[in-house]
Amino acid sequence: MIAMEPTHRPVLLTQAVDHLLWRSGGLYVDGTFGGGGHTREILDRDPGNRAIAFDLDVAAIERGEELRRSVGADRLTVIHDNFATLARNLDELGIDCVDGVLLDLGMSSYQLDDAERGFAFRFDGPLDMRFDQTTGQTAADLIATADERDLADIIWRYGEERRSRQIARALVAQRERNPIETTGQLAAIVARIVGRGKGGTHPATRTFQALRIAVNHEFEMLEQALESAVGRLTPGGRLVVIAFHSLEDRIVKQFIARESATCICPPEQVICTCDTTPRLRRLGSSRKPSAEEQAGNPRSRSAVMRVAERVAES
Repeated sequence: MIAMEPTHRPVLLTQAVDHLLWRSGGLYVDGTFGGGGHTREILDRDPGNRAIAFDLDVAAIERGEELRRSVGADRLTVIHDNFATLARNLDELGIDCVDGVLLDLGMSSYQLDDAERGFAFRFDGPLDMRFDQTTGQTAADLIATADERDLADIIWRYGEERRSRQIARALVAQRERNPIETTGQLAAIVARIVGRGKGGTHPATRTFQALRIAVNHEFEMLEQALESAVGRLTPGGRLVVIAFHSLEDRIVKQFIARESATCICPPEQVICTCDTTPRLRRLGSSRKPSAEEQAGNPRSRSAVMRVAERVAES
């Protein structure tokens, strides 16, 4: 049996893998290796199962390589890349289709607990927020270079922060005096604008979320990944996605609904002329973590899992 890491147990681990594995000896994709919990569970369930794991985080790839040495190179392939590149990487591996794709869109505990990554405001660290620290623009770079209107749009669109304009104005005013380079600086500026509301949510939560999404192009990558996944699933193959906030869950929900539709003609059109063939079949409604899991892991409270099955072409 492959050892688990209980301190970094993924949200909805058992349920997600239960829905993903529909046949033994299958080939499954874990789009976000993270701490490796989902991949370990996939391989642990059946000695014939194989997995391909993606991650942008170099530290996650190192953990993946360690697991690969443990289980054997024939059972696990680890790829340092975004899950949006699924199709291209499968082509390079000479693989036409897979039996399931799992996308866990949450941050890993490793990332959130590392002050140097800049994802969490409870630590004061560099304002980075990149999943892949070897390339791309940091959150500090984005704040330093974007104009006020673009900053406000990012904070509103990706964070749904009602005071986005005031926050953007304050960030621009502050950067003209001194660079904003740490999570502590950013959190303090936002807190002065938003104030302390009721409940335990930090006032900078929405702004941090928005900047992280923008820095990593998360929504664009998710849309590409969903399309690539469906295109590479074998008939009967499963798509399992775990989202952690309403905006990304909306993308997943709408994608599955669109790909499950038998007709996309306008509602007022009496006769169907679109000749649409669905590629997916939704399996049940959305699923939430159990009360026990939410109590033991507060980060799981916002998680929503959706499952769909690839339909054979008629």
